[in-house]
Formats: sequence, C-alpha cells, structure tokens
Amino acid sequence: MNKKQIFKRTLLSSALLTASLQVVAADDFHYLLTSDSLFTGLINDTAFMQDTGFKVGMWASAGITGNTNGGKSANGGAFNNSPIQFNDRVNEVVFNQLNFYIERAVTKGDKWDVGMRMDFLYGADANNTQASGWDDAWWVNNAGGYYNIAMPQLYMEVYAPLGNGVTAKLGHFYTTIGYEVVPSPDNFFYSHAYTMNYGEPFTHTGALLSYDIDDNWYVNGGAVMGWDNMTDYAGAWSFLGGTSWTSDSQATSVTVQLISGDISDTEASNRTMYSIVATHDFTENFHYVFQHDFGTTRGTTRISPNGNGPVSAGNWFGINQYFVYDIMDELSVGLRAEWFNDKGGAQKVNAVGANYLAASFGVNYTPLPWLKLRPELRLDWADEKVFNGNTGNDQVEFAMDMIITF
Repeated sequence: MNKKQIFKRTLLSSALLTASLQVVAADDFHYLLTSDSLFTGLINDTAFMQDTGFKVGMWASAGITGNTNGGKSANGGAFNNSPIQFNDRVNEVVFNQLNFYIERAVTKGDKWDVGMRMDFLYGADANNTQASGWDDAWWVNNAGGYYNIAMPQLYMEVYAPLGNGVTAKLGHFYTTIGYEVVPSPDNFFYSHAYTMNYGEPFTHTGALLSYDIDDNWYVNGGAVMGWDNMTDYAGAWSFLGGTSWTSDSQATSVTVQLISGDISDTEASNRTMYSIVATHDFTENFHYVFQHDFGTTRGTTRISPNGNGPVSAGNWFGINQYFVYDIMDELSVGLRAEWFNDKGGAQKVNAVGANYLAASFGVNYTPLPWLKLRPELRLDWADEKVFNGNTGNDQVEFAMDMIITF
C-alpha cells in the first residue's frame, strides 16, 4: 500500500469517526433534552429490566428558605421556619431528598402476579418520614443534626385475578390519607400544608387490599399498625381504607379515606380521622383540588406521631384548596389556601393550640424534563404567637427548591 492510499484511507477513517462522534453527541444531546431522567431510563430500557418488569429510579431535591421573622427558634438557637416542617431551616441551602427506589409493578389481567417496591431516602426530610421501631433506630446523625436516612417503603404486592382483580399490598408503605405526599416530585409546592405536616400519617405497616369495582369506582381496606410505626406498639391496630370515584371523562374525582384504631397497646386510647380529596379540571389547563380532613383523639398516650409530642385528647380539622394553571407544558402557576384548626392542641403544632391560615403562591418551571424549579411565596398567620420563637402571629416566607430526576 503506497502513501497515497494510506492517506486516503486515513482521511476516510477520520471522516467516519468524526461523523460517528457527531451522531453520538447529537443522540446524547437529544436524550438530555427529551428524557424525563438523566440515566435511569437507560437502565430501565435494557433487555433484563424489560423482561423482568423491574424499574429503578432516583431523584434529588434541595432548596433554600427565608422568612421575614429571621427565624430564631424559641430558645434562641438555630434559625428555623417553625412551625412549618420539611423546609424548616432558613437562611441556608438544605438538601431535602436523595431518594432511590426499585419496583416491580404488578400486571393486572387474568393471571396471578407478584411485585414489590423499596424506597431509600437520605436528607433533611428523612427525619419526618421515619417509623417507630424501624428506620428511626438505624442511624442518629449527631454531627449533621437534621440529616438522616429512612426507608419509607418496603412492601410486596400480590395481584389475584378475582372478579375485576384484587391487589394486596403487604409491608411498609406511604399513607393513602390526604393529598400532599412525601416524594418531592409529586407535589406542586416546596413547602407543605399544616394538614400534611401535623394532621395526617406519613407511613403505615400492615396489609391493604384494593379492588376496582368498575371504571369509575375503586375501594380499598386493610389493617395497619397505626401511624408511622413498624414494631413499637405492635398490638395497636387500625383500620385503613375508603373509596374513590372518577368521572367517565376523567376530569373529576372524589377520594375518601379513613383510619381508626388504637394508638397504644398499653393504654386505652383511640385516634380516628378521615380525609376527603376532590379534584376537577375546569379546562385542560386549569386544575382544582379541594381537601378536607377531620380527626379526633380519645384518651392520652405517650406515643409521638411525626415527632410532634404526645397525643392529647381533642379534635383537629383542615380545609385546603389548590388552584393550578398550566401556562405551557414547561410552566405552571399555583395557589394553595389553607385553614388548619388545632385550637385544642391535639396535634401539638409548635406545642401551642391555634388556628392557622396560610396562602402559598408558587411556580413550577421545567426547563428540561428531568429538572424542575419551584419558587414559592407563602403567607402565614395564627391567632396565637407561634412564629419567630413564639413571639409573633405571622410571617412571610420566600423559598425555592430544585428537583433533578436521575
């Protein structure tokens, strides 16, 4: 082979390599612009994952909060956003969630099927989602203070082709109560409503059966070991269940969930609450949610739901409304208006019984499918001094977080 032929082949090879790299770069760039995850989608598309039905996912969220009160705690210690939880630190960037999950959803049809799900969570939100006698004892981060780990879900799912199909969830799982949830990507607002923070459970341990009556009606029911509990007070069982209706057009739905049972297996007490969530799409872009919670506790006990202090006898209720308008696919604006009544101090919000009013104005901006920004302006007022170290009746909060789906 002479030098001229070598040169031609080298030139041709270089051209082919350059073109290939450009195609790969273009493909990678197109993936980053269109995929809803950075890399887990590539894993889920492999032959093994497709054949077995397994799926993995991961997200990370971090944010910063400030308020007009400066946020000093009641004892003059660290700056905080009390009595608001989750984004309860002010004037510092907080890493809220790094959540990894693996799941195999059951296939509903004419055959039995078995699935599962496991979530592992690290971050500041882990303290709020731990269960008694489970992940609360795994690791106490004395150095980092408010950063911890949790496993809020670890359950097996069994589908039985009986009638329209019965699905059984067995293990540790998120609650069906309420509208807002723990996972950051599934909420419109960075901050959470008082009803979610103080008036509802986060997780349960037990068994929950669900059944689709028809295309409109759905029912579920089961037995769980109370609120946010795994092995402590193991003899204190509660009923968890309810029903849901969805219109033929899918534009309207109403869900009612109830939990009732003993709080402790050593003391006479009962805690009962229900939650009603109604959703309606006025238009394709304008969405509305109405939520009402009511709870009552009889007897007293030492158990501490969500780390908020002992439960006292009394009632609490909440009314929330959400208005969300999609300006475009990448941009939405929303309003949340809330009234939470814990005047009797049953849920120990900041150890003070009070009426709480809050209005949150937020924006969801998704410049890329795997990246979401959530700036928020929140106004809070109470008829007791519960803000700024229990010295003020109100505060204005500015917050924003970022969620990346890997």
